[in-house]
Amino acid sequence: MTGSQAQANGASLDVAGASLDVAGASVLDVAGYIDQQPVGIFQIKLLLTCAAVLLLDGFDTTAIGFVAPSLAKEWGLTKAALGPVFSAGLFGLMIGALTLGPLADRIGRKKIIIFSTLAFGIGTLVTAFVPDVNALLAIRFLTGLGLGGAMPNTIAMTSEFNPQRRRATMVMIMFCGFSLGAALGGLLAAALIPQFGWRSVFLVGGAAPLLLTPILALRLPESVRFLALTGRANARVAELLAHINPRAAFAPATQFVVHEPVLAGMPVQHLFREGRTLPTLLLWVVFFMSLLDLYFLANWLPTVLNDLGASESISAVIGSMLQVGGVVGAFVLGSVIDRFSFRALALVYFIAVFAIGAIGHLGHSVVFVTTAIFVAGFCMVGGQVAANALAAAFYPTSVRATGVGWALGIGRIGSIIGPLVGGALMTAKWSTGSVFMAAATAALCAALAAFSLSRLAGMSGGKGTAEQASSFDATLDRGRRPGQRLGDRDHGHRRYHRFCHRLGVAEALSAAPQA
Repeated sequence: MTGSQAQANGASLDVAGASLDVAGASVLDVAGYIDQQPVGIFQIKLLLTCAAVLLLDGFDTTAIGFVAPSLAKEWGLTKAALGPVFSAGLFGLMIGALTLGPLADRIGRKKIIIFSTLAFGIGTLVTAFVPDVNALLAIRFLTGLGLGGAMPNTIAMTSEFNPQRRRATMVMIMFCGFSLGAALGGLLAAALIPQFGWRSVFLVGGAAPLLLTPILALRLPESVRFLALTGRANARVAELLAHINPRAAFAPATQFVVHEPVLAGMPVQHLFREGRTLPTLLLWVVFFMSLLDLYFLANWLPTVLNDLGASESISAVIGSMLQVGGVVGAFVLGSVIDRFSFRALALVYFIAVFAIGAIGHLGHSVVFVTTAIFVAGFCMVGGQVAANALAAAFYPTSVRATGVGWALGIGRIGSIIGPLVGGALMTAKWSTGSVFMAAATAALCAALAAFSLSRLAGMSGGKGTAEQASSFDATLDRGRRPGQRLGDRDHGHRRYHRFCHRLGVAEALSAAPQA
């Protein structure tokens, strides 16, 4: 139907992808509309806002690792005693991700992002005034609850406002905020601790989120796809879509929809239905092993470098190269992940195996160990950012924050275990080389799980919804060259088409990728 025909029926729409229902009211698929638009100023502003949240999240999450040497000296703590201090906040992160992700799928992303930012700002500020290690453990746990809720929801928010062809790139660029914040933690710690003591790091880290909270309340939009799925905010959806494409004109009667079912019941149970069980479990393995390694490195690198003879300030600066490498990795890997997805992710983790192993054998050369840490950050931090983006692309809107939140929550179990394992190995007098070879084993497990996901290219992430199936197929195996022999992906698409024919789902057939 042409635009003039639409106007004749009383519903004008200046965008592609709209159709008229039998009652004459225009119906627009929000996901399809966003996929047709270029990335514009509105999405870039949203990306920067979410990146600001994660920058402060990254600063507050990793600050404890950078202040650990000074804190241990002031309180007379052993290395073994530092393990629970590191893990207390990470345990809170796990609980926050597991609970606030599903809650956001019920009440909206914006509310949870604002609450989480306020919560971890208050918690970090209070950390500066703790009198002993027991109080520190309690406050770091409570702070972790807020830190854990911010990450899955900023990932979901960024994913839902961007076209599928650029979704992984945009999420990965946004997530650079976390790595920048973590690197900034190291640089600020190096500057602040000699002059003002370790508590000054938490004063800065707590004040900044509190200043950001009112800005989020005023400027952060609710997820457009979440609003469309509720079916109760057509005017606001039209306003947000007009921000994405200012030239768009929507008729007052336009109904905005997302071609996904509203999944009833507990969101978590839907992670294991309609073909999602095996991919979900493999994603959890990737997140668990990746975050185990990341937090082992982030928490123990400054202490290990200090033991090898570097000063506290130099140890913090060299340790921050892990996050600097992660920022570079996120930018470089974005377009690669958009095209090759889990195949590229597996290769990145395989490279990390050698970089992490090398750290333990190059510790007495500043140049070589800095280079190895940078490459490890490029692969491990960059790989984790890519895993976040790919997880967000897999799950449908109604359980996206749940899916990402639970993957991060399971990963947080790894992030809790990582520092504890590091402390146990050092207490057992393992050599530095052996400790980092053990850490490299976790990267190898992540690589094998990512490789297994790449072999599931012919499987749909959930045959009940067209977008989910197409997004998972596209996520797992992009980039077949013209004339290339049909592989598992193509046969999987054909199976998907036959499935849709049996159900009579015409919309699914039109949205699914073509063999």
